[in-house]
Amino acid sequence: MQRWYRRVFVETWERINQRAADERARFPGFDTRVVIVLVLAAFVLVFQEYYGDRPNFDAYLGDYFQSSRYYALGGFAWWAGAKVVGYFVIPAIAVWGLLRGRLRDYGLSTRGMSRHVWIYVALFGAILPVVIIASYTKPFLHTYPFYKAAARSWTDLVAWELMYAASFVALEFFFRGFLLFALERQMGAYAIFVMIVPYCMIHFHKPVAEVCGAIFAGIVLGTLSMATRSIWCGVLIHISVAWTMDFLALMHTTGFPGSGRFMGEYVP
Repeated sequence: MQRWYRRVFVETWERINQRAADERARFPGFDTRVVIVLVLAAFVLVFQEYYGDRPNFDAYLGDYFQSSRYYALGGFAWWAGAKVVGYFVIPAIAVWGLLRGRLRDYGLSTRGMSRHVWIYVALFGAILPVVIIASYTKPFLHTYPFYKAAARSWTDLVAWELMYAASFVALEFFFRGFLLFALERQMGAYAIFVMIVPYCMIHFHKPVAEVCGAIFAGIVLGTLSMATRSIWCGVLIHISVAWTMDFLALMHTTGFPGSGRFMGEYVP
């Protein structure tokens, strides 16, 4: 176990640190990117906490959509849109305008991705049995899918799952792309452990087991991102697991659209 841990993680972190040391030697002096990225990240997290959730949709737009059958879906559109704006659009503008960089250098490159697909398959295969077992528990069925009318129609289900997926692309870019690659030169692999602190904190409203799991998931996905120079394996894992959790929850409760089992919100 110790040998595996050293080979998979420690040696990877050492290579990242060496690459960072070489970069610092080429670009000595104060690195303003660290200041820009961490201050901007703090403001993005404030935006998400105070303006990026469904109650804000109720407050700002609720009167306009109150009679719509898609009112609840509109709340989730606000939630997902806030994730895309805060976690993707704002950092992308910062990369172009303030950091003078290229998005592909912040984890969006797909170059060589085919070589790393096996990592995604292996990680998803390891997580799948745990998800299947958890799907038989009441807390799981009470939580997923977040959008309780997902089984009402295929429009509801597809719209929700696409929003859900978009939020994960944005999330991975912010934590495993924007933060890691901007901090890499000065912090090397230690940037991963800086990143997992806010990443853990955004899970505070979820069950404690999931919050603790986010710490270890952040380390694994952060290491994977820095090693492959891409966030896309993490994106695939996140979306695959999230969709699987939703589909299992629907199978055990309301069924899929058209099954005739949907009678409104499921309460286990």
